[in-house]
Amino acid sequence: MDSELAFTPATEIRRMIAGGEISAVELTELFYRRIESLNPQLNAYLTLCPDDALAAARAADAAVRRGDSLGPLHGVPISIKDLELTQGVRTTMGSAIFRDRVPEMDSIVVERVKAAGAVILGKTNTPEFGQSGTTENLVSEPCRNPWHTGCTPGGSSGGAAAALAAGLCTLATGSDGGGSIRIPSSFSGVTGIKPSQGRVPRYGGYGGPAVNHFSQSGPMSRTVRDTALLLQALAGPDSRDPNTMTDTPPDYMAALEGGVNGWRIAWSDDLGYAAVDPEVVQITRAAAQVFQEMGAIVEEAAPEVEGDPFPAFSTVFGTASYTSYAALYPERRDELTHYVQNTFAAASQHSAADLSRALAYVDRHKRRFADFFDTYDLLLTPAMAVTAFPIGQHPTSIAGRSVEPWWGYLPFTFPINMSGQTAASVPCGFSIDKKLGAGLPVGLHIVGPAGAEGRVLRAMAAFEEAQPWAQHRPPVS
Repeated sequence: MDSELAFTPATEIRRMIAGGEISAVELTELFYRRIESLNPQLNAYLTLCPDDALAAARAADAAVRRGDSLGPLHGVPISIKDLELTQGVRTTMGSAIFRDRVPEMDSIVVERVKAAGAVILGKTNTPEFGQSGTTENLVSEPCRNPWHTGCTPGGSSGGAAAALAAGLCTLATGSDGGGSIRIPSSFSGVTGIKPSQGRVPRYGGYGGPAVNHFSQSGPMSRTVRDTALLLQALAGPDSRDPNTMTDTPPDYMAALEGGVNGWRIAWSDDLGYAAVDPEVVQITRAAAQVFQEMGAIVEEAAPEVEGDPFPAFSTVFGTASYTSYAALYPERRDELTHYVQNTFAAASQHSAADLSRALAYVDRHKRRFADFFDTYDLLLTPAMAVTAFPIGQHPTSIAGRSVEPWWGYLPFTFPINMSGQTAASVPCGFSIDKKLGAGLPVGLHIVGPAGAEGRVLRAMAAFEEAQPWAQHRPPVS
């Protein structure tokens, strides 16, 4: 029974708590028992806050007894990625420099999670400052994949994905500046959506004063309905973030209905430039054909990508991070991970002209992708070029082509951060990994126009109904 409750969707958990069928306190205690048992194998959490969580759970149960109005996440256990500031709870951002920092404020994301009534279990593992597609740092041991603990769960929301997949929380918050929701969703077999740029306010997240031009916080879960439920709680304007969208978000739960019949959908296995594992192509191509079986018109097409988009991405992303944390470098260089040292070293050499040229590329890139969606309702690609790989063994070649180890495996995600559009990863199958002797999850990447989270969620829901996934559970669960 404990195991079943741990994997029960948030929509059902909320109903059961509101109806008095289960106690929020008992549910919270259940998750802490599971975390105590399974987290040592995964390192999904960096910090737990049982006293605060149980106090929140007791308050949730008391509200039910009084007949109070209940929030949309009332009593639901949730994890918070450790890039979000949490008042009174340690926030490291995956950095040894902040190993003992306890903020005096909540980020907007945490404010909204609390306002919706959720119970925060703890802070999930992340690479330092979210600057890697895998989850290793100098604060703790590497985060591990519940499907094969020798493999990475992805990053930078790796702890969130591992905790969800293993049943160590019901919902999770992530953030995505280059794929950091979609990478671990694909590698770990969960569902996550990167909202459009500005859909979820970022104030108090990412820890520093400078803008990350590409980052968005967003929801991760095991079902599409749960993803929509959490996005509804997170989305909406806030004047503290000058880049926030000012319109009121639509009803994302209502948007799930209706299917994709008659939609015109593009499919691309490489966006014209990417190296992709043939098995991943085979599995995701079959998933794309499911949309045709549901009545959509699926055509091979892709937006034009101007050369290799990564240099422009890296210049903008790295400069924003360096601006936020330059005071830490080089004075505390030895306390930084090697990948952050490399990012800061490169960014410190960027000139104003370099940044200007990169931003000009981003503007052209945005226009091409926006124009593409004048013709197509959605774009489908593989979420990742490979399945999860052993920790510390980033691929140097894919499909016989040499790739850059630190970003060659994620060619589909960061271009969507550059375009500012919304995109999701939804589980669509398993690979057969002959070296590891294990099947590993594969994600389908569903991309929509800016502001079209409802459209992407509707497509995700249709696919989930046609090809259910939530019944699959990893060995560590």
